[in-house]
Amino acid sequence: MFPEPEILIVGGGLGGVAAALAACRAGRRVVLTEETDWIGGQLTAQAVPPDEHPWVEQFGTTASYRALREGIRTYYRQWYPLRGEALALPEFNPGAGRVSKLCHEPRIALAVLEGMLAPHRASGLLTVLTEHKAVSAESDNDVITAVSVRDLRTGIVRGFTPPYVIDATETGELLALADVEHANGAEAQGEFGEPHAPAEAQPENQQGITVCFALSHHEGEDHTIDRPEDYDFWRSYRPDFWPGPLLGFEAPDPRSLEPVPRTFVPNPELDPLAVSADQSADAGDKELWGFRRILARKLHRPGAFDSDITLVNWPLNDYWLKPYIGQEAEALREARQLSLSVLYWLQTEAPRADGGTGFPGLRLRPDVTGTTDGLAKAPYVRESRRIKAVTTVVEQDVAIDSLGPYGRTRYRDSVGVGNYRIDLHPSTGGDNYIDVGSVPFEIPLGALIPRRVRNLLPAGKNIGTTHITNGCYRLHPVEWNIGEVAGALAAHCLAEDVSPHQVQAEDKRFDEFGRLLDRSGVQRHWPDVRGY
Repeated sequence: MFPEPEILIVGGGLGGVAAALAACRAGRRVVLTEETDWIGGQLTAQAVPPDEHPWVEQFGTTASYRALREGIRTYYRQWYPLRGEALALPEFNPGAGRVSKLCHEPRIALAVLEGMLAPHRASGLLTVLTEHKAVSAESDNDVITAVSVRDLRTGIVRGFTPPYVIDATETGELLALADVEHANGAEAQGEFGEPHAPAEAQPENQQGITVCFALSHHEGEDHTIDRPEDYDFWRSYRPDFWPGPLLGFEAPDPRSLEPVPRTFVPNPELDPLAVSADQSADAGDKELWGFRRILARKLHRPGAFDSDITLVNWPLNDYWLKPYIGQEAEALREARQLSLSVLYWLQTEAPRADGGTGFPGLRLRPDVTGTTDGLAKAPYVRESRRIKAVTTVVEQDVAIDSLGPYGRTRYRDSVGVGNYRIDLHPSTGGDNYIDVGSVPFEIPLGALIPRRVRNLLPAGKNIGTTHITNGCYRLHPVEWNIGEVAGALAAHCLAEDVSPHQVQAEDKRFDEFGRLLDRSGVQRHWPDVRGY
């Protein structure tokens, strides 16, 4: 058995891991639970390379997030047969993907995250319980008094009564279990005056999910999968707002909504060192193979790899027919069928540049995703339940149209920074992309403080944003920053015998906590950079 935790973190995604690291650095006993058998969330179990801002190599993240990124590069330098030019490049991109300056395989991030947690597990401060899911929570007088989690392998239920609980789940499931006031889906325009909000509240209107998968290509081989059960449906499905069938290479440009053809050429001859990843200049999504490539064979010594590996998280396999929150099993089954149908279409019917059809040499890579079927362990969930917070971040706080490209909303209680366009994928309410320019933003501590509950903190997409602003606060480095602050705040409140509400509301107490974050390498304000 293990000691009762001072801080229970439910959810082992990026926010949960960052929270655990911060709390353990402060000497606190932590239990971290995770529903899958991999920690790391969107970076590992969901298999999504990091979406980051264009200044990520210089500034705009926490020191511990930079350590994670450098740890990933170090892993490749130590163990992979990199060619000399790649090995010597300080900021080399392992997959030469266009979506990020650090596209890489999920297992490498998992190895580095496990390494970062290892000393705290060895010291006894940290217990990690994978394949555990929260099943109930109890509260009394605005305090969460108990949380129970079930071991998904044995069925055994364990109860915890920690002073602090951190919800780092992908869907904010503790908010529902503990009856913490929260929002689902899209808020009405009248609530916050957001220009892109609908006239009426739409709780079921949530961003689509994606079941990602990894592919390599082997010319002359046939790796065609069995025809998926729902293939006929997906092959004929044509959304009202799409220029053609969903299973096709033409899709809306997220920023202009104009139809744009995508290209697909496995294993291109372009030197991957010539690839530039800068989403402020080019979204990178028009050439699908290179968009989220996670291993570039030409970065390595000749013959080391016979194919690149690319990660399929494309317009073709975004799923939006049912909201994931509230209909998880049904939505996940259909999303998995969509992804398998995309693969089968690529293998059998997709048009080739030579005039033929189908790429039977495409091979699923279950060794990359850590699964038997080759699909990611968990769906990429873009939108969560969100706490009703002391501070709610709204569209006017971040949009270029409201602030201008050099504008900024500054918070006296800033606990971090982030930057990304307001990027909403097609939603279960029938909305097309909503992709709006935004400015580099600060993360207000008030967005992490529930209005009523005293000892629960969010550590991811469940902070006090809206359906609209979640679109720019949901990415990898921001989730990490939020989680790190949540863990540090819980530890600080235990040490000082104060509440999170006091730290946020009282200038003297917040200044003390802010200095703690500064010493930990949490950047809380931006230099003068332009939004995009």
